[in-house]
Amino acid sequence: MCDVPIYSVKTTASQERTVADMIANREADEIHAVLAPDSLTSYVMVEADDDGIITRVLEEIPHARGLVKSGGEAGRSSMAEVEHFLSPTPDVEGIAEGDIVELIAGPFKGEKARVQRIDETKDQVTVELYEATVPIPVTVRGDQIRVLDSDER
Repeated sequence: MCDVPIYSVKTTASQERTVADMIANREADEIHAVLAPDSLTSYVMVEADDDGIITRVLEEIPHARGLVKSGGEAGRSSMAEVEHFLSPTPDVEGIAEGDIVELIAGPFKGEKARVQRIDETKDQVTVELYEATVPIPVTVRGDQIRVLDSDER
């Protein structure tokens, strides 16, 4: 693994993806990768040979505010500092058995249910619909529900 520095680019809020796409679409061999994590507001991470190429590219990109500076020079990050952004978090994270949820997709969209079982390996949740006359367990993907009330709160 080569040790190419990663630079932080300040952007206009809610324009991270736009800026990342514009940087990635530039024909610059010195820029190796661009990352715009959802959990990082107003910043884009750019892996490049040096900060000069990024500065030149940013001059042509709207919503890019410039490189983050640390002590007068471009702030560099290591791969270890940004690798947690590279691992996707499961959709069922933060959901517990007994939570009251709303189904936000699928045939039961809009229905409320109680979480009965969580399968983290498959990223699925088994719920029991509230207003069903006969309790029927329904298994849905973790991204198809929204937690309304949690027992832990």
